[in-house]
Amino acid sequence: MAADNSIPLIIAGPALRHCDEQHFTLWFVSKKPLQNLRLRLIGTEFDRELASDELHCIALGKHAFQYLLRVSQEDLLPKDTLLQYQVYSGNQALFDDIDALSYPQRQSGEFIIKPHINKLLHGSCRNAHHHSGDALVAADTQLAQCTDITQRPALLMMSGDQVYVDDIAGPMLYAIGQVISLLGLEHEQFVDAPLQDSSQISYQPAAMYKRHLDLLPKTQYKAKTAIARWYVNHPIFTSSLAENHLVSLNELIALYLLYWSPELWELIEIPKQVAGLSQANNQRWQREWDHLLAFKAGLKQVRRLMAHIPTYMIFDDHDVTDDWNLTARWELAAYGHAFSKRIIGNALIAYTLFQGLGNAPKRFDSEIIPDLDAFFAAPTPEAQDSLIDKLLAFEHWHYSLQTIPKLLVLDTRTRRWRSESNLGKPSGLMDWEALMEFQAELVNQPNVVIVSPAPMYGVKLIETIQRIATFFGGSLLVDAENWMAHPGTANTLLSIFQHRKTPEQFIILSGDVHYSFSYDIRIRFRQAGPQIYQITSSGLKNQFPEKLLPVFDKFNGWLYGHFSPLNFFTKRKRMSIRGRRPNAERSKRLVNKSGIGIVEIAASGAPTKISVLHSDMSETEFLPPRH
Repeated sequence: MAADNSIPLIIAGPALRHCDEQHFTLWFVSKKPLQNLRLRLIGTEFDRELASDELHCIALGKHAFQYLLRVSQEDLLPKDTLLQYQVYSGNQALFDDIDALSYPQRQSGEFIIKPHINKLLHGSCRNAHHHSGDALVAADTQLAQCTDITQRPALLMMSGDQVYVDDIAGPMLYAIGQVISLLGLEHEQFVDAPLQDSSQISYQPAAMYKRHLDLLPKTQYKAKTAIARWYVNHPIFTSSLAENHLVSLNELIALYLLYWSPELWELIEIPKQVAGLSQANNQRWQREWDHLLAFKAGLKQVRRLMAHIPTYMIFDDHDVTDDWNLTARWELAAYGHAFSKRIIGNALIAYTLFQGLGNAPKRFDSEIIPDLDAFFAAPTPEAQDSLIDKLLAFEHWHYSLQTIPKLLVLDTRTRRWRSESNLGKPSGLMDWEALMEFQAELVNQPNVVIVSPAPMYGVKLIETIQRIATFFGGSLLVDAENWMAHPGTANTLLSIFQHRKTPEQFIILSGDVHYSFSYDIRIRFRQAGPQIYQITSSGLKNQFPEKLLPVFDKFNGWLYGHFSPLNFFTKRKRMSIRGRRPNAERSKRLVNKSGIGIVEIAASGAPTKISVLHSDMSETEFLPPRH
């Protein structure tokens, strides 16, 4: 492993976050505290040293300091104009020595503010060790070919599962252990855990693929009946790939940095041949090693993309853990156990640091930032638990952008509508109060873009299978997470779309499912009414099981096609749903190939082009249904 003095000054970033005509937000991580930071915005008159309230710094470890630069003022950034940023510490330009940060024949840090969204990128589900390619690399390659900066997308929307906390490759866990040591990331004490503190965690290969057996907590509440006794000592964390599930905060910090930092990979060494594993796990290690090698090769391009386009994010389950808050019973088990609550809370702390703060910084100022700063200034178990309690009670993860169309990003994880009939049934993705706040945001808007991590209108056959599994108590097994799974949420959502005062044009961006599709949706038996376009693009680096999805696609077309009478027996019977045809194929509607969604939007708010750019640079365009 490299010595501390070989760590570059900038470990991760820069990444553009919330940027519009009144705000500029930039994220990066340095190896040491920086003095007298000055921001220069070329193309404007802004060039000065930043004030303390414009500069948020957190010491993540001995050699890791996260910076979030956030400047707000009227008419800060002109729209539709070539702009450039540079940050100085004293006389040193911080980003000049970063390799491959600029595009060919362009300056580094060039960006454009486009309050009228005529084009955007969106995607979800980026699993570092999945065998598919990384679509963010393809997006950067396409951007490099764009010579006219005014033709760039207005923003990049990452709609969930930016990291996989619950599905970690063995070589990635080995790398995490090295990064913790290299950067001097703080350890923590545990309660109700097999280990006293995180320093006792082993990152040697022999300790891999065993956390679900000897580290992760299990349910402890008493069973009321003999039949239900099986649920005692059942795993709280339900991911089928939880063998290396992360638990400590320093692991999560290291994971995020490894997802976004090409330099860190050059400072660590991961052997391809290891001892101490079973034959099956040894083969698994080598497969994962190969996939991570390909992932690492694209990180310079991923960084370049995020350095040049404003990027927004929202969590889904794998950013914290699989099946996060899926049922009320899961919540009782998870938050009633001190160690599982700490694991979930650590993931929320990491999400706040690396994703949440950059979306809408002011939302965190009064409720979260004081506790966040206090904990990292003096990390104690009491301060950590207090911060976690604040984050679990926080109700402002959602946010909106005052663009044209207005963009609404929904929190479908923390404000659930719990089942009143059975604690084991799936909770609604948003409760009534959250849905009413959502509806209020829609009033008087001619058109909107909604970001929902899970599709609002899913593949009906798959939803039916999930409903059957739920009836037999297997909602966690099949990840029965869809908007129609809870009657209250489903009916309220459908009523919002049918309300007379809602916008005339809806674009819904979603992900989660590991395949891509697009629907055109209308209200049945109404001449006027909203035009709804749902566009699902998933995953950035993930796919659905290859042999299974074509079967679902074919049977869904047979059973729930546009003219099928079975549609009148579903909750969405009042809606007419037409699937768009990928590359004009007659019978296919679902695309199972890693990619990033590209949506071009007309002034009316309707999409003029819906496509997916795949990791191999091929493209699928979803064409309107035949009438």
